[in-house]
Amino acid sequence: MGRGRVELKRIENKINRQVTFSKRRNGLLKKAYELSVLCEAEIALIIFSSRGKLYEFGSAGITKTLERYQRVCYTPQDNNLECETQSWCQEVSKLKAKYESLQRTQRHLLGEDLGPLSVKELQNLEKQLEGALAQARQRKTQMMIEQMEDLRRKERLLGDLNKQLKLKLETEGQSLKAIQGSWNPTTATAGNSSFPVHPSQSNPMDCEPEPEPILQIGYHHHHHHHYVQAEGPSVSKGMAGESNFIQGWVL
Repeated sequence: MGRGRVELKRIENKINRQVTFSKRRNGLLKKAYELSVLCEAEIALIIFSSRGKLYEFGSAGITKTLERYQRVCYTPQDNNLECETQSWCQEVSKLKAKYESLQRTQRHLLGEDLGPLSVKELQNLEKQLEGALAQARQRKTQMMIEQMEDLRRKERLLGDLNKQLKLKLETEGQSLKAIQGSWNPTTATAGNSSFPVHPSQSNPMDCEPEPEPILQIGYHHHHHHHYVQAEGPSVSKGMAGESNFIQGWVL
């Protein structure tokens, strides 16, 4: 009759725990030895008991196996670092070569260092320049069309604004004419007053003053007669102005 399955947990009985440790330790060491012999495997087994006692087994020696283990565990990291460094160096070399190639291409596009180029390379360069020129012209045409459309849109907006201002001015002009028309009848009424104005008649106050008689001694009589004759028109002129002034007030 087979043994039942043992539950894996700590054995509380100290004696039973020690017996179990001794049996399983010996069985583990035996299995390690058998594995090393049957399969030619290099095995290192290290066991510490609960009291700190060391038990070990090494098919090729514990120290040798541990050194090999360290080489295997730590060398790949160094190898990975070295491989990563080499990869970065290669990447830097590629970027440097690409940068130099771009600089050389830029000089060729500017028309510099064309001596080493062959006929085929020059033809390819010419095609590149023609393509770039066509794209530049297309982009320039597109920008000019967009600017023209923008200007046309602004022109339409300004035209609408001009129409609105014109309509507003016409409305205000009609309002002003209506106001002026409302003031015209009052002016006409004031013009039909009972005192008409006669601008054609001369102002009686503008008449020239009559010259006063001057006593002249030593002159002949004909001079006095001439002076008297000169008084006639002046008196007549004054009388005419006075009559005109009176007629205007009488009318």
